[in-house]
Amino acid sequence: MNIELRHLRYFIAVAEELHFGHAAARLNISQPPLSQQIQILEQQVGARLLARTNRSVTLTPAGAQFLADCRQILIQVEEAAARAARLHQGETGELRIGFTSSAPFIKAVSDTLSAFRRRYPDVHLQTREINTREQIAPLHEGSLDLGLMRNTQLPDTLGWEVILREPLLAMIPRDHPLAALPCVTLEMLAREPFVFFDPHVGTGLYDDILGLMRRYDLKPAIAQEVGEAMTIIGLVAAGLGVSILPASFRRVQLEEMRWLPIAQPDAISEMWLVWSKHHEQGSAAMRFKQQLLATR
Repeated sequence: MNIELRHLRYFIAVAEELHFGHAAARLNISQPPLSQQIQILEQQVGARLLARTNRSVTLTPAGAQFLADCRQILIQVEEAAARAARLHQGETGELRIGFTSSAPFIKAVSDTLSAFRRRYPDVHLQTREINTREQIAPLHEGSLDLGLMRNTQLPDTLGWEVILREPLLAMIPRDHPLAALPCVTLEMLAREPFVFFDPHVGTGLYDDILGLMRRYDLKPAIAQEVGEAMTIIGLVAAGLGVSILPASFRRVQLEEMRWLPIAQPDAISEMWLVWSKHHEQGSAAMRFKQQLLATR
């Protein structure tokens, strides 16, 4: 069987016009080729679809059924083409994004997520909170399309762009003597009990902040090790020590603690948008990437 879509369109025109001449004019072809194509279609189907006399053309019962099916087939073909076009244009499909706990606190990220969901409601946006180190493998393997992470060492298989450079801020319990100062130094913080990330958690901030300390030959006296940034904030507010986090976390305001600037000018942290170089990016990922980078 070798039925083409044009055969279906030819048949629909004849079935609706019930006149070969009118159908040929509607299709902008001559009548003899149209009659020939309908005969070929009937041979392919193995059924008589049209009853012809010198004065009239009518549908046979098989023709009436075939007409209904032809219309449905053409609708499905058009819908399939439209779905494929929308997927190609990034208007449907799935977008899988990994992000560190600090990413949602960054205005450019939260604004882009919100705007993307409004603009492309048919894209299934799957977000996973996952620390920096743990994002690398799924990005490399292609189970994540994009990653939002703190600056860290990446394999050559991943590409990245900086979306934000922000200051690191000190967190001080409100009743601590340092809380009365306009700013603090790393040396001051290193002398205090320090609340920080567990080294096994895999957050990029661990290497980021300890690396900053090492540049000044400092080693903080870590008194508490935890897994989440929000836990650090809570413990500092409870008076268990001081700490350092990126300025994006300053959106969390607690009466029991203060955020203070750090005097060292290189107390900076970067947030990166990361992707695989060896997995083809879908249109949804490309659109999100362009939208986010445009808001930097």
